Amino acid sequence: MTTRLVVAIDVPQLERATELIGLLAPLNVIFKIGYEAIYAYGEAIRAVLEAAGAQYMLDVKLHDIPRTVQAAVRALVRPGVRLLTVHALGGNVMLQAAVEAASERAAELQIATPEVLAITILTSIAPEDLNELGLQGGPGENVIRLAALARDARCSGVVCSVHEVADLKAFFGQAFVALTPGIRPSGHSHGDQARVATPREASAAGADYIVVGRPIVGDADPYNAARFILDELTVEA
Repeated sequence: MTTRLVVAIDVPQLERATELIGLLAPLNVIFKIGYEAIYAYGEAIRAVLEAAGAQYMLDVKLHDIPRTVQAAVRALVRPGVRLLTVHALGGNVMLQAAVEAASERAAELQIATPEVLAITILTSIAPEDLNELGLQGGPGENVIRLAALARDARCSGVVCSVHEVADLKAFFGQAFVALTPGIRPSGHSHGDQARVATPREASAAGADYIVVGRPIVGDADPYNAARFILDELTVEA
């Protein structure tokens, strides 16, 4: 299994995002477009990605009534969209609506169907925060419970921390996708992430995709910062 690198283009200016795509596209990474880019210059950056022939992740974290999510997914699926996120807490019917809409829209456009990934417990949430949110048990228990909901709705997999990946694969099999944010190369600040890991740890745990943002986009040399992480992913842990 090869762990793919997803680079989070979380920058406020379209010009900088475009520059980063030009620098990093030759590395065959997947780009993640989150709230900042989507709300500030969403159509423009998607045009840049499509012109570059790049694959990208729409980290839209959809969470609404099934009909609304279905309509949103249909509007979002276009050539180049590899991954799309929804919240597992939206429930089974909502998750199914997202999966069905992605499949139907991809078929209409004659493109590959994006992988719909259900967000479980955000990596910014510490174990002690769960009770405050009304969730019983630790992060691992909640991730497995929400992952079961996602699997039953035919999602491709989930977004979780590295710490839950091994159990996730043991419960649901290797084909069930695990995407892990909260990845920080050795020596980098954890920032606002509570549950983090290095790229090598994520790969060893079995993560299919890792998301890295600030350690790459905030580096003076984003290309070599990304290259360093890719090299780390190819080393046996």
